[in-house]
Amino acid sequence: MCNHKPICCVVNTLVLVGALNWGLVGIGSLAKINLNLVNLIFGSWPVVESVVYILVGVAAVMMGVMFLKTKDCPCNKVEKK
Repeated sequence: MCNHKPICCVVNTLVLVGALNWGLVGIGSLAKINLNLVNLIFGSWPVVESVVYILVGVAAVMMGVMFLKTKDCPCNKVEKK
């Protein structure tokens, strides 16, 4: 369960998914097999596949902006209830 701000949880999850997918794409490229999980899952729906890639890209930009603005990840600061 994520104890951070909800947007941080979404951004971190999308960036993690993107990073793992690109790692698998690299391994698959060396092994000459398709390990692109996004393509394997959503390949029959090209629009959905494109939306996933766009969301991962937006999440990466948001993460970069958060780091540049705060010099620390704002997700590390847990909100008190």
